[in-house]
Amino acid sequence: MRKLTLFLFLSIFTALPAFAEEAQNSIDAKLDSVLRPFADFVSEIVFYSIPVAGQSIPIVLLLLAGTSLILTFYFKFVNLSAIGTAFKTVTGKYTRKDAPGEITHFQALSAALSATVGLGNIAGVSIAICAGGPGAAFWMILVGFLGMTSKFCECTLGVKYRKIDSAGKVSGGAMYYLSEGLKERGMGTFGRVLAIFFAVMCVGGALGAGNMFQVNQAQAQFSSVTGLFVDQGWIFGLIVAVLVGAVIIGGIRSIARVTSTLVPLMCGIYIAAALVVLFMNIGAVPAVFGRIISEAFNPDAMITGGFIAVFIQGVKRAAFSNEAGVGSAPIAHAAVKTDHPASEGLVALLEPFFDTVVVCSLTAFVILSTGTYDAHAGQSLASWEVGVEVTSEAFASAIPWFPYVLMVAVILFAFSTMISWSYYGERAITYLVGDNKAVILAYRIVFCLCTVVGASASLGSVIDASDAMFFAMVVPNLIGLYILLPVVKKETARFMAHVKEVEGKN
Repeated sequence: MRKLTLFLFLSIFTALPAFAEEAQNSIDAKLDSVLRPFADFVSEIVFYSIPVAGQSIPIVLLLLAGTSLILTFYFKFVNLSAIGTAFKTVTGKYTRKDAPGEITHFQALSAALSATVGLGNIAGVSIAICAGGPGAAFWMILVGFLGMTSKFCECTLGVKYRKIDSAGKVSGGAMYYLSEGLKERGMGTFGRVLAIFFAVMCVGGALGAGNMFQVNQAQAQFSSVTGLFVDQGWIFGLIVAVLVGAVIIGGIRSIARVTSTLVPLMCGIYIAAALVVLFMNIGAVPAVFGRIISEAFNPDAMITGGFIAVFIQGVKRAAFSNEAGVGSAPIAHAAVKTDHPASEGLVALLEPFFDTVVVCSLTAFVILSTGTYDAHAGQSLASWEVGVEVTSEAFASAIPWFPYVLMVAVILFAFSTMISWSYYGERAITYLVGDNKAVILAYRIVFCLCTVVGASASLGSVIDASDAMFFAMVVPNLIGLYILLPVVKKETARFMAHVKEVEGKN
């Protein structure tokens, strides 16, 4: 299977240069004509907004923020009380080595983090702050903190209802706990409908937001810094597609091996650079703290639209950044080796902690402490590329050569996101049609072809459609979470009893 997949990849990609340049001239128009009506229709439904204090708030954002708050109280702030246990669980302290599953707790966390840490942490933060003011950082961090509980719940369920075949291969995610979990409660048909809808939206999100958008932004940053492939994005896309194909052929184990090395390296470099910049501007840090807090609650100090505008910016960027409540992460976490579903739930709550509470916070402090924000205050940054440029400007003010490092970081972040989302889409396909090798092979080829297209095309309609499909996953996922909360509570009590037993023996 792997040799056949590799042969087909190479055969297709070596033929691409012959027609790539000609195809690029018309691909934008074709994509727009096909996807624009669909994108507009789905976006109107998914991002339906209600007016609040002169601002329009998408209901889906209120659902995500409200659910994370409710769950945090329901589980008595497990995102605080159990964080120490979560770190110990990552090391494998409470899990036997021959537990069912394919990857370790650390590898599962790395694979899921690789799908979330990226442009949201680099460009999304600057977009939020410049449009909404420093106070947006407060709401972004708070929603990230509360989102830890949402992630805990959905990933516990992801492991609880996963399927393991005779070869030890795992299939899991929201589609499985929606169908199987709701079936246990006499809502089998309803659960099946929700699961199918979720899986279809997941495939769309994987090809668009998880693939084409990522490589498009990586190519834009690469060309901006180096001047290469400016009008030949397909070449950049072709290179990335071959690399992505080489990784995803091996499935989740191959993906986990790559991300468990790549994610800590990327995050380590980025965090270290941020700390260096903050140290060089240490005198401004206390004032930044005060500014974030005061402008989060003081409408008179805000740039645009008062409290609601700042709140919207913070919630929006937190949701884009850590995906808590979307239902995507359980697909990766379900592959973990464990006998206790809640053990991986605790590991998963570290994901928003690192992604939003740590990395996004550092980005915000760098932008604010270097004075970069003041140069762009009140601006509505037109694109993610501009957002990256603002963050790059902030780092470069202290480390002149850092834009080159940031370029590499953007590319690696995009690459890691793509390989993780390829797996998400593949598991969704598997749920819909079964473990059909021919279909999976076709999906992998299409995924890699979309990488080439994404790097060379203008993706307005693609991004709009995929964003809508991505957030459409929220609705069935949250329905499942609320219905299955008793299951999460029961599994949490069972794992905590196991933790006490293990601690008692030491």
